[in-house]
Amino acid sequence: MQNTQDYQATFIDYLENFHKEREPKNLYDPINYILKLGGKRLRPVLTLMSADIFNCDYKKAMNAALSIEVFHNFSLVHDDIMDAAPLRRGEQTVHEKWDTNTGILSGDAMLIMAYQLFENYEPATFQALAKLFSKTALEVCEGQQYDVDFETREDVTIPEYLKMIEYKTAVLVGAAMKMGAIVAKASQNDQDGIYEFGRLLGIAFQLQDDYLDAFGDPETFGKQVGGDIIENKKTFLYLKALAFLDASEARQLEQLFTVNLEDNFEKIETVKQFFVSSGSAEATQKEIENYTNKAFLVLETLNISEEKKELLKAFGNSLMTRKV
Repeated sequence: MQNTQDYQATFIDYLENFHKEREPKNLYDPINYILKLGGKRLRPVLTLMSADIFNCDYKKAMNAALSIEVFHNFSLVHDDIMDAAPLRRGEQTVHEKWDTNTGILSGDAMLIMAYQLFENYEPATFQALAKLFSKTALEVCEGQQYDVDFETREDVTIPEYLKMIEYKTAVLVGAAMKMGAIVAKASQNDQDGIYEFGRLLGIAFQLQDDYLDAFGDPETFGKQVGGDIIENKKTFLYLKALAFLDASEARQLEQLFTVNLEDNFEKIETVKQFFVSSGSAEATQKEIENYTNKAFLVLETLNISEEKKELLKAFGNSLMTRKV
C-alpha cells in the first residue's frame, strides 16, 4: 500500500501526459486549464487506493482514475456556469476566463474523453466500468437538478437535501472506489461494499464542504467563502438552523435567503451568526462524524486485512478534519 501523497504524485505525473496541445485550441486549452488548477484529486486517489487494497497493481487503474477526474472537472465547469461562480480553486472559472459557450463545449468534450479512457481495458472490465459510469453520471445530473430546484423552494427537507448531496457528490466518490475494485477484479461483495464505504464518506465530505463554505479560511478553501449563502442555497446548515431557531429568528433567516445584494458581507456574517447561535454549526459537525462512522462500519464487511481497514479509516478521518 502507498500513502495518499504517493498516489497523488503518481496520478499527477500521469495527468501531465494527458495534457496535449490539440486543435482547436479554444476547445482544448480550457480543458487543460481546469485539469491543471489542482484540487484535492480525491476521487482518482480513491480509485488507485481501492485497486491497491484489492491486491492489484494500482497503476492498472490509472485510466479509470483519470476518467473520474476528467468527469468531475467537467461537472465543475458546467456547475460554475450554472452558479455564475467567479472562482474555482482560487483562480478564474473557465467561463470567466473564456466565455460561457466555450465552457459548455469544453465541458461536453471532457465528458466524451472520460468515456474514451475505458477503451484501454479488456471488454469485461470496460463494460463494468462503463455501466457504473453511466449510472453515476446520470445520478450526478439528477443531484444537480435537485440543487437548482431547491434554490427556489421554501419547503426543502433535510432528507431531501441529503438525497441531493448523495446524488450530486457521494455517488461519484462511491463509483471512484468501485472502479478500482472492478479493475482489481474484486468479488461482487467487495465491489458493492467499497462503493457503500465511498458513498457514505462522500456524504460526510459534502457536509464538510458545506461547513467550510461558511466557516473555512478563504486562503486555504480555494473557493469564495460564503458562496452558498450568497446563492441562497438551502444547505444542511441552513435547514438545521431553521429547525432550531425560534419562529421570529427563523423568519429573519428565511428573509435573508430571499435577497440578492451588491455587497454581501453583512448578509454572510449575519447568517453565520444564526448558524452558530442556533447550534446548527455544531450539529453539522456531528453529522459529518456520524456519516464517517457509518462508512467505517461498512469496512467490517470487506474481505481485506485489518491493516488495510485502518488505512481507510485514517483516510476517512483526514477528510473529516480537513480545512480545504
